[in-house]
Amino acid sequence: MHALKLFRAALVTAVAGATLVTVPVTAHAAPPTSAIEVSTTSVARGETFTIKQTVYNSDSGTVLGGKATLYAKDAMLPDMVSLVSCPEATACDTLGSSVRAGTGDVPPGGSKTITFTFRVKDDAPLGTIQLQHQFVGENFSFEIIDGPELTITDPAADVAVSLSGKASGAKITYTIGVTNNGPGTATGVRVVGTFPANLAYVSTTCARVGSTRSVNCDIASLASGESATRTLTVQAGLLTIGTLTTTAQRTVSAPADPVAANDKASKVCRALTWLVVSC
Repeated sequence: MHALKLFRAALVTAVAGATLVTVPVTAHAAPPTSAIEVSTTSVARGETFTIKQTVYNSDSGTVLGGKATLYAKDAMLPDMVSLVSCPEATACDTLGSSVRAGTGDVPPGGSKTITFTFRVKDDAPLGTIQLQHQFVGENFSFEIIDGPELTITDPAADVAVSLSGKASGAKITYTIGVTNNGPGTATGVRVVGTFPANLAYVSTTCARVGSTRSVNCDIASLASGESATRTLTVQAGLLTIGTLTTTAQRTVSAPADPVAANDKASKVCRALTWLVVSC
């Protein structure tokens, strides 16, 4: 009997101890009062991009007349971008160095999301800026938070090269065409023309590279949609016969050329004899 009582006492103690076990609870941190997502880290003048901003009321009272607000650190964001749209906002505008969109009243623990669409101005300063963001209300404003960096660049310039040829007797005159498909202005353009070894140099409106079979065709600036032409004249020799392939290729230009496929062109002519050449 005594042993049975001891067993019962031990069982009660074990059950009581089990009921006192504390189950750990994972604590979830409150969201930041403002967070942004930028559609790109690099954007060219004239291009559009988006910033999605989510604001959160971590205060115990309602934020009245809330506004999702964006800045450029140490700069004037409205000088760099034009506001295209912010469809979820009650209204959106610029104020001083900021761009803002109305969220309406936001209760404690509430959040609102605004998607801004911007167009980079054609005269926006080039370089990298740091975005900043803030949740602002008529009765209370939260801290300004540093966001990601955004780099503003010149728009790309697609320089396309063409090459045609016309034979007259033993001579061939090549026309090298250079067209800027835009959207930006191309500067410092160089196209190199190269003729085959069985042709002799005669003249060019470019610059011959020493006594080689290459010429450098340099164009200082070419606006979007603008074209330029240069010529190269060569001559077949007494032993020239067969296929004659001349090439023209863009080797450098600024800003970046986004389309490599049209950077090079070639022209094939044929010599039946040194006096009978066709292109």
